Amino acid sequence: MAAAPTLARGIARSGVLSLRCRPPSWDRAARQPPGLPLAPCRAFSNNKIQVDLDESSGVATMKFKSPPVNSLSLDFLTEFSISLEKLENDRACRGVIITSAIPKIFSSGLDIMEMCGKNVEHYGEFWRAVQEMWLRLYGSNMVTVAAVNGSSPAGGCLIALSCDYRIMAENPKFSIGLNEAQLGIVAPFWFKDTFVNVVGHRIAERSLQLGSLHPAPEALQLGLVDELVPEEKLLEKASAVMARWLALPDHARQLTKSMMRKAVLDRLVTHREEDIKYFINFISKESIQKSLRMYMEMLKKKKS
Repeated sequence: MAAAPTLARGIARSGVLSLRCRPPSWDRAARQPPGLPLAPCRAFSNNKIQVDLDESSGVATMKFKSPPVNSLSLDFLTEFSISLEKLENDRACRGVIITSAIPKIFSSGLDIMEMCGKNVEHYGEFWRAVQEMWLRLYGSNMVTVAAVNGSSPAGGCLIALSCDYRIMAENPKFSIGLNEAQLGIVAPFWFKDTFVNVVGHRIAERSLQLGSLHPAPEALQLGLVDELVPEEKLLEKASAVMARWLALPDHARQLTKSMMRKAVLDRLVTHREEDIKYFINFISKESIQKSLRMYMEMLKKKKS
């Protein structure tokens, strides 16, 4: 299931991953013919994401493994959408736990290298892949649980916000938030809508304007995450939460989720091309490119 970079870019460019009408997946638990043993676990791995599906529970674990900080590059985003689509279409899978295989970081967010010094065509291709990732995750029929085992700024925060439930490691050194304003970037309307739906308008407004990154205890207080647990118990807790959600009839949960999220999803689908054009025009401005170059220089100095 590994996707070479050239193939990944081709898929993203061709639109193969565009959203389509999905067949109903109600009562997905009743999918194994009687008398046949369940395979205990199936795994498939891309270059940047490891996926393990436990067929006995119907739960997949998706681990980000793109060092050093799980940046959301074009290749990473394409692999993410492919992996999610494969799980969505697998009747053995009812839920997915999303976490990181890299210590201290969940995801650092969008890869700045994809947004700096590239041509217009690349910016459009990249932004379409970002949209696709969010549309698939936020609109997934599966139960999605984020097990946030490290810091999660910007796009990493968006992934967590898009899940049904967020559990974060109880470590005040780990932070989470949509901090785009610190880079001179404006969070898109669908980032904002997702954030507002989780924490409410006033908290989102203040946090977005300030580009705030919230330490784990503060994130819990604001409702940005649902629980804090010791890091060593994070996946255990995520599995327990998943079991509680999967105890409900799939069709009732799925229809409720769709009812709650459809308006936000439809807004991006309706304005998708307009959003891409806006991103291209915005990111191509010399003032924005200058801010990104300065930020990258700052990161280089920190490393040295």
